[in-house]
Amino acid sequence: MKTLIPLCLCMTLLISCNTGTAKNKAPEAEEWIQLFNGSDLEGWTIKMNKHALNENFNNTFRVENGMMVTRYDEYEKFDGEFGHIFYKTPYSHYKLRVEYRVVGEQVPGGEGWAFKNSGVMFHAQSPESMGMDQPFPVSLEAQFLGGGEEGDRPTGNLCTPGTNVVIDGELVTQHCISSTSPTFRGEEWITFELVAYGDSIIYHLVNGDTVLTYSAPVIGGGSKPDDYAVADGTPVKGGYIALQAESHPYEFRKVELLDLSK
Repeated sequence: MKTLIPLCLCMTLLISCNTGTAKNKAPEAEEWIQLFNGSDLEGWTIKMNKHALNENFNNTFRVENGMMVTRYDEYEKFDGEFGHIFYKTPYSHYKLRVEYRVVGEQVPGGEGWAFKNSGVMFHAQSPESMGMDQPFPVSLEAQFLGGGEEGDRPTGNLCTPGTNVVIDGELVTQHCISSTSPTFRGEEWITFELVAYGDSIIYHLVNGDTVLTYSAPVIGGGSKPDDYAVADGTPVKGGYIALQAESHPYEFRKVELLDLSK
């Protein structure tokens, strides 16, 4: 004799099986690339103002205690040696995550605006294409700022050496645009994230909160070399990533990237 299974029971079993399969299916793991390997500066190129490529003047960039750091203990006085350390691979569509903190005291001779000031340059020209006396690469910059004893000083701001962007449908030509982040006055660790979709939309996030959004970066503005080969108005679709040294010590314990072009 055939055993008849009620239709409602069959449907219940089918739903249970499908639900169980969905629950058991593990999400695909994100393949983050560790740009900093935690032990040395392999894969990075240094360019400092007034110095030749890969001349690490006064041992400014180094690795200490598993962190990439900028230090000024071998300086008597800062004299415009703005430095950048570039990762070897250019990117266009990506998510970048940097965990940083500001520490110690600014070196004598540092500019007032460079107090507790660092950042990440992105969509940048290559270090090889920079001039000997070029202080900053043509790029977009997300600032890493610390606050003084009083007054607001948000981090995650945008500065635009040799570039312009669009905000709310308008071309913005001012050099720096403030974010909506809080002010961080101490030596706490900050997580900065950048989400860039080529020359489309770009987001800045500080500790998980979106603090700035803009789009359509182009070459433009006065703060670029007179002989820069790319014409104003050219879309900036991608480029190199570089961390800054501007006269105040910083520490970076994580620099990682998720390639969104795949």
